[in-house]
Amino acid sequence: MHGSLLLLGVSGPELTPDEAALFKRLQPAGYILFTRNIVTPQQTRKLTDDLRALSYDDPILAIDQEGGRVTRTKEIAPALPSAADLAAQGNPMTIANAGAFTADLLRLLGFNLNFAPVLDLDHHPEVQNSLRGRCWGRDPQRVIDHAGMWNRWLRKRSVKSCGKHFPACGRALSDPHHDLPSSDATLAELLREDVLPYTALMPELDSIMVAHVEFPNIDPEHPASMSKRIITGFLRDQLGFDKHVVLTDDLDMGAITKRYGRGEDVRRAIEAGNDLAMICHQIETADTAVEALKTLPIHVIDESLKRVTKLRKKMVAPITWSEKKWQETCDAIAKLAATVPAAATQSGSPVADY
Repeated sequence: MHGSLLLLGVSGPELTPDEAALFKRLQPAGYILFTRNIVTPQQTRKLTDDLRALSYDDPILAIDQEGGRVTRTKEIAPALPSAADLAAQGNPMTIANAGAFTADLLRLLGFNLNFAPVLDLDHHPEVQNSLRGRCWGRDPQRVIDHAGMWNRWLRKRSVKSCGKHFPACGRALSDPHHDLPSSDATLAELLREDVLPYTALMPELDSIMVAHVEFPNIDPEHPASMSKRIITGFLRDQLGFDKHVVLTDDLDMGAITKRYGRGEDVRRAIEAGNDLAMICHQIETADTAVEALKTLPIHVIDESLKRVTKLRKKMVAPITWSEKKWQETCDAIAKLAATVPAAATQSGSPVADY
């Protein structure tokens, strides 16, 4: 039961016997795959099929597939344009097709949830805060229009979506993969700008990911991902995202590991109002995480399990693997990408290399 509040990474391109035994015993809600897990299309589909076979109920099979430099399948398929490049061109049909082709590719590989779109406003485009080239823009309405179109067509093609990184990772001045960024933004400032894409698109988002950024003018003690004030008080109670899944960003990021130990981080995250705690790299710590979750009140566990179960029941079964369909999808992606000019983007963030 408690394992169903975890979303876990996988170490390599195939399951090890120890991993398979761990996953079968803990029954996590699902898994996230990275570039390290993807060698060929056929191997990737076998891995997602193997993970699915370990679960009593259909698991979440997630990936970060935003386009541009955050494209986990770049070794096996052409990359779709980034959010920034699609927004710069501003063609609604191209954006719609980019969302649809993303879904087609992911479904062939066995995925059912994409950790996208990024809904952060690009407050600091010159800063290495992990978001270079990943945002749809600085203007909330532009983000709503473009990200909304992309999100709509991803979901039309049966892949669930996740808006990120609530409430405003775009205000960070450093990279949470390395340390914990801080923003002096107030609740009024976030309401005026940063949360508008979330509130506008909320009916069309299946989940929301919370940022590892602290907002001391809102919660002086905890980063957003651990803040009951921000997750339960603000996102759920005030903004109304109370029936859908909320999850942490990767708890193995430096922003969290330098402040919390494994167990404490997971317990605090679920207690604050997250439904899923994500452990992407230190998979061997999953048992410690589960033991910590057992200390939480049963009503907290039950509320999260209800929302996670509801999402899992909405997942659509993978389509039959087809070499022909795979090639057609890759060709369509390459053709679309050739029509969108790509801006040069340098990144010192590890997010592009996972």
